[in-house]
Amino acid sequence: MPVGIEAWLWQVPPITRAWLALAVAMSLAVQCQVVTPLQLYFSFKSAFTNAQPWRMLTTFFYFGPISLDFVFHLFFFMRYSRMLEESSFANKKADYFWLLFVSSIMLLLLSPLFNLPFLSSSLAFVPIYVWSRRHPSIPISLFGIFTISAPYLPLALVLFSWVISGTWKAAAGDLIGCAVGHIGWFVRDVWAREMMGGSSVLGEAPETLKRIMGDI
Repeated sequence: MPVGIEAWLWQVPPITRAWLALAVAMSLAVQCQVVTPLQLYFSFKSAFTNAQPWRMLTTFFYFGPISLDFVFHLFFFMRYSRMLEESSFANKKADYFWLLFVSSIMLLLLSPLFNLPFLSSSLAFVPIYVWSRRHPSIPISLFGIFTISAPYLPLALVLFSWVISGTWKAAAGDLIGCAVGHIGWFVRDVWAREMMGGSSVLGEAPETLKRIMGDI
């Protein structure tokens, strides 16, 4: 019978669990010098001209060296991704995967405009943002010091990320993630419902993906 961290890990929903495991594995691989960050970052030239397509994936799983910033992003991503997957996307693995997949495509397209070689923290802010908009009345206690309402959570975390990283560039990547999260939330919760009266191809996973992931 699984105990300790293994038991806790299996309680985490599958999409969040896989994302968390890959993120930890990627940072450990860099820490142990199995790979270097230069082999993981994304750029159009490296991915397409130099035929290194894996960069389109690794850019989303490397949160940097093990540090306070690494722990900060991993903790809040895991917490709110798990809560979102357990509530809004309960028994909807394909829809949650689709939200992250479409968000990843948008981030890859935006990456050269903002010079963002690593998109892990940007993507991590997508579920944080979507959760905050879907639970607007919930009060959030930050570190037991401040209490804010859920819609202000993403901006509060961006400011904290800026403080601990000491550079605006880290905050810029998180803000881009918030912007992409807003698009995902708007398409799924506002545009599809109020403009179309139902789901849309951007807001709901294709039937084939739902069958593959066992949702239907």
